[in-house]
Amino acid sequence: MFKRLFFIWLSLTSICFSIWSSADAEPSLTEAELVADESRLPLHELRLFTQVFEQIRLGYVEEVSDTELLKNAIAGLLLELDPHSVYLDTERYTDLQESATGEYGGLGMEVGGENGLVKVISPIDDTPAAKAGIEAGDLIVEMNDTPVRGMGVQKAIDKLRGEKGTSIKLTVYREGQDGPLEFEVVRDIIKLSSVRSRFLQPGYGYIRVSQFQHSSGGDFIKNIETLKKESDGPIKGLVLDLRNNPGGLVPAAVEMAGALIDGGTVVYTEGRLPSANRSFEASAGDILEGVPVVVLINGGSASASEIVAGALQDHQRAAVIGTQSFGKGSVQTVIPLGDGRAVKLTTARYFTPEGRSIQAEGIAPDMVVERAEIRPYKIRETTREADLDGHLETAKSSDEKADQRIETEDLSGDNQLYEAVNLLRGFHLLGNH
Repeated sequence: MFKRLFFIWLSLTSICFSIWSSADAEPSLTEAELVADESRLPLHELRLFTQVFEQIRLGYVEEVSDTELLKNAIAGLLLELDPHSVYLDTERYTDLQESATGEYGGLGMEVGGENGLVKVISPIDDTPAAKAGIEAGDLIVEMNDTPVRGMGVQKAIDKLRGEKGTSIKLTVYREGQDGPLEFEVVRDIIKLSSVRSRFLQPGYGYIRVSQFQHSSGGDFIKNIETLKKESDGPIKGLVLDLRNNPGGLVPAAVEMAGALIDGGTVVYTEGRLPSANRSFEASAGDILEGVPVVVLINGGSASASEIVAGALQDHQRAAVIGTQSFGKGSVQTVIPLGDGRAVKLTTARYFTPEGRSIQAEGIAPDMVVERAEIRPYKIRETTREADLDGHLETAKSSDEKADQRIETEDLSGDNQLYEAVNLLRGFHLLGNH
């Protein structure tokens, strides 16, 4: 038994050291330092661990394999460090990689749960779901003739994904149809862009970034170039919407903020390992050439979103409005373990160009705008010049502009976005462009 416990102790200590060496591309500890560290290992706690391990193995109500217990021990090493350091099994590591790339094998539709069924929120253009005829509002009640209610909503949603070329039979209820509809849909590689853009009013663009993926920085620049081409004239202002953006990859955030900053620091990080101490710089050149920018944030804006908002705020490149951001000012490093699993470990804190730490504080907006409902007052109708009999008609100007191709969007349902556009229009009227 002693040999068995010694082997477990040796395995655990080896796991600890292998994790740290993988995190640092250049070994940060000399052999002498490693020996010194080994001599300081808490032997009493390691003996206690092996005792608990053996008690669980022998006495737990159900048999648990040594592999499962050691896997749980690895997860436990990270559990109490902070909310963002976690052990990633094969499935969770795959999900993380898919989220970062924006690519996955599936049908291509946004879905959610409703009364134990899967409701289609929206099929994505040019995906298998859209081509098969799936529509927004459809309720998926069966998958491969298996009722959704029996498998649970989350499990059902997970089953929509799969390898390219595989098919799934969906039975759906659609409002206005007498009976259920059946679709045989073949999965494909779905590529999701986290960056979308449009014009809110002539001259005033809008870019929404839902998360920071590998391609988000480049996609942001492409969307700005597209807005420039589609605009009837020079762009007068831009709203960058980072609300409810949970973050993602730091390089994408650096590229995005750097595109609007004419050189200088975007963010810097500090940690215990030499590789964790870095400064990320923007190259010279502002893609919008000083056009006013308003950044929208709220309590759901975290991590990489706060890097962008903080950088643009510190460089006085954008006005940040909305509500206090989430306050996740730490950097996680994903450390592959070589067998389809990985560890996500907090390795540094990040700071805005002026040295502000966002951790547990967040970004304070320049102008606080709480989410609210816009309801115009009903006012008594009054007589105007145009209502008077015999009034003179409007004189036609010889240089009257042609109708704008871009329509003005009704923003009454989003007061924060409404205020952002008003702020941009104020900047333009005052000549701040």
